[in-house]
Amino acid sequence: MIPDPHAPLRDRVLESVLAGPGQTDPAIRAAAADGHGVPTDLQALVDKIHRHAYRVTDEDLARLRTKYQDDQLFEIVVSAALGASRNRLLAGLRALDDA
Repeated sequence: MIPDPHAPLRDRVLESVLAGPGQTDPAIRAAAADGHGVPTDLQALVDKIHRHAYRVTDEDLARLRTKYQDDQLFEIVVSAALGASRNRLLAGLRALDDA
């Protein structure tokens, strides 16, 4: 694989977001980053973030506010977005290797 000079910094950010202090269980944050394994009520949101983040609406979040606080939803959204971006980056690097 092509060496990525930014990998250590990216890994530190990911570790901080997924395992650092927060309002959401780190296991849920890690599952959101992976795109699966989150509680059932969060799966649709996490799927949407991983596949079509631009389609997330206020209504998507409003439905979850009965169970999750805003800080928790923020952490879940950021975790899912970071995981999705990591997956895309790694897929791109693999494609360059294969070219």
